Amino acid sequence: MDLALETTDLSRSFGTFRAVDGVGVRVEPGSFYGFLGPNGAGKSTTIKMLTGLLAPTSGRMRVLGLDPCLPEQALEMKRRIGVVPEDLALLENLTAREYLTFVGRMHSMAAGLLSERIDELLALLSLEGDEAKLTLEYSHGMKKKLALAAALLPDPDLLFLDEPFEGVDAVASRTIRRILTAFVERGSTVFLTSHVLEIVERVCDQVGIIVGGKLVEQTSLAELGGGGSLEHRFLEVVGSDGAAAEGLSWLAEDGP
Repeated sequence: MDLALETTDLSRSFGTFRAVDGVGVRVEPGSFYGFLGPNGAGKSTTIKMLTGLLAPTSGRMRVLGLDPCLPEQALEMKRRIGVVPEDLALLENLTAREYLTFVGRMHSMAAGLLSERIDELLALLSLEGDEAKLTLEYSHGMKKKLALAAALLPDPDLLFLDEPFEGVDAVASRTIRRILTAFVERGSTVFLTSHVLEIVERVCDQVGIIVGGKLVEQTSLAELGGGGSLEHRFLEVVGSDGAAAEGLSWLAEDGP
């Protein structure tokens, strides 16, 4: 069986800046994979390459056994994946239902099935009361939920989620975790970036840590568990800022 995702020496440069440098990721089918790193580490650039939005400078990649760099394979790959990107790129002059209908038709979904799934997703993500509003009127958290609904709508084999919990309230966060856990339990795969390490530790079974464009660690949560928390290991690998840990100088001064 093909891996859900595999890269070999995957790199991307912007001029002289190497945003992703020789990354080699392996994700088994049915995994919940957390792709972690500090801001600017190369996470979003990697996802853009894996989803066919950005061509790599060098290296190889396979997504569901297909090569996103080959046009005939890229189209088939895009039919089988769902994406919540960093920049949500919603059609903001459409309502939620209109937008989801557009996405479903792009995937050639039957009208009855499409309507049924839209109803279920809007209700589950607490958007049914706002479905008549244009998306441009939505809060950031509501837009995140709509983007997730669009990614889930065609029932993909692999979900790419770039910070799906950012700006989402606690109730919606719990709902999203339950949806994604059920998605993986039935055999599909999730590739997730998030700065919320508590959520990653709760839902993921595999993690990779990227720093300065390089993949510096790739392990299972089970193996990591013997050495402490994910946060502890992440800070060990990434390194903490000693100056920041000491605090702001004026906060240490005596008050009046």
